[in-house]
Amino acid sequence: MKKLFALSAIAMALVLTGCNTVNGFGKDVKKVGESLEGASTKK
Repeated sequence: MKKLFALSAIAMALVLTGCNTVNGFGKDVKKVGESLEGASTKK
């Protein structure tokens, strides 16, 4: 029973970490897009 609980806790930690990573990546992509948009309008 303890092993099952430990594995469940590890799985939940990995899932939550993955969500944060994807969220951070999305913010980075948004910043790059805004930079490119700003550079294209400066002509």
